[in-house]
Amino acid sequence: MDAAFAAWVPQRRAQIHKTHREVIGERAARDHAALKPLPPTPNLVAERHLRPVGKDCLVAFGGNLYSVPARKVRPRQLVEVRATKSQVMLHTTVADASGETLLAMHPRAVGRGIRVVEGAHWDGLPTGKGRRTTTGDVPSQPCREQPLGEEVGPLQALLDRAAATRVEVGCRPLSVYDELTGTRRFTTHPRTRETS
Repeated sequence: MDAAFAAWVPQRRAQIHKTHREVIGERAARDHAALKPLPPTPNLVAERHLRPVGKDCLVAFGGNLYSVPARKVRPRQLVEVRATKSQVMLHTTVADASGETLLAMHPRAVGRGIRVVEGAHWDGLPTGKGRRTTTGDVPSQPCREQPLGEEVGPLQALLDRAAATRVEVGCRPLSVYDELTGTRRFTTHPRTRETS
């Protein structure tokens, strides 16, 4: 096969190309002469996408989750994902005072459903892990007094809000509401099928 290809190349290079109407070998020589040397730094080929930040400061990309610092972003904020074959870089869309946009850099996960998290990124979240873990059923706790000068933290605010949602609500039959509004419900007797 190699010998057949080597014999075919000179024949092909002597032909006229149907698109640009030039001899293929002459055009190739001119193109090769116009090539410049490679730059000293490699060309970075990266995908670029906008993604929202979740409540747990994780950004979904390629079927995986990547963390960003909770103190530098807010939920649903759009961040730019720049992904190469080996890395995922997360940038803000607006530069900070120093002109820096890079939030986090992670190795690109292989597969799907993987969480790539740097533990320090969760500093500043209510539970230290993720906000979503505090919205479930929280056991009822007595309200504790805050000492003077101490602020209520975000975790305590979520717990207080969760406690407020457990207020008992009475259940009443619909007939009570019928009496209050003065309406009368019509029922059908099973034997006569007449309304009462």
